[in-house]
Amino acid sequence: MIDSRAIIDPKATLAAGVSVGPFSIIGPDVEIGANTWIGPHVVINGPTRIGADNKIYQFASIGDAPQDKKYAGEPTRLEIGDRNTIREYCTINRGTVQGGGVTKIGDDNWIMAYVHIAHDCRIGNQGILANCASLAGHVTVDDYAILGGFTIVHQFCAIGAHCFCGMGSVISMDVPPYVMVSGHPAEPHGINSEGLKRRGFGNTALRMLREAYKTIYKSNLTLAQAIEQLKKLQKECAEVGVLVTFLEKATRGIVR
Repeated sequence: MIDSRAIIDPKATLAAGVSVGPFSIIGPDVEIGANTWIGPHVVINGPTRIGADNKIYQFASIGDAPQDKKYAGEPTRLEIGDRNTIREYCTINRGTVQGGGVTKIGDDNWIMAYVHIAHDCRIGNQGILANCASLAGHVTVDDYAILGGFTIVHQFCAIGAHCFCGMGSVISMDVPPYVMVSGHPAEPHGINSEGLKRRGFGNTALRMLREAYKTIYKSNLTLAQAIEQLKKLQKECAEVGVLVTFLEKATRGIVR
C-alpha cells in the first residue's frame, strides 16, 4: 500500500491498511490511522496524529509549522479525527504554545481544495469548508457548519453549529449557531432552515429558532437582554439552549 517512491520517516507510525501515493513525504512523529489514503505529492510533518479512514489528496501540506512570528520551534501538534476528506492544496498548520499547543479537526469533515486552516483552530464534526475558505489562527468552527467558497474568517472568531456562511463572506465577529450570513462584512440573513430540515429538525424547533433569531436581531435588544429572553425559550426548546450557551461565551461580539 506504500508506493516505492514515497518517503516515510522511520519515526512515523502507519496503521494497517494505510495507503501512501508516489512522492509523498511522511515526517517523524506522524501517526496515521487504519485505512487512511494519502495521495501523491502530499507532505505531512509532525507531531501530527491522523485517525482512520481519512482521504488526503495530492499537494496537501499537513502539520507544518504555524505561520506565527512568535513560534520558536516548540513541539506543538495537529490532531485530525476519522473519515475526513481533505482535497488538493489544503494547508493545515500545527498549534502554538500561546494557543494551547494544538490544532484540532474532528470527524467526517469535507474540506475542499485550497482551504487554509491556521494554527490553534478547532474544527468540529460533519462540517463543510468549500474551496479557498481560509481560517486565521484560533478560529473555532462547531459541528455541521458550512463555509462557502472564499469565506475568510478573522482570528479568534467562533462559527456556531449548523450555521451557513455564503460564498465570499468576510467574517470578523462570531456567527451564532443556526444563522445564515453572507457579505463583506458578513451580515445575518435568517436561520439556516433548509440545512436544519435536512438534519431532522422538526417544525417546533424551527419555529422556536426563528423566534430566537427575531429576539436577537429584530427586537432592538442589547445582546445581554436578548440572552435573558432566550433563556425563557430554552425551557421549551433545547436547541435554543445551544444558542444561549454560544452567546454567553462570545468574546468578539456577533455579526449584525
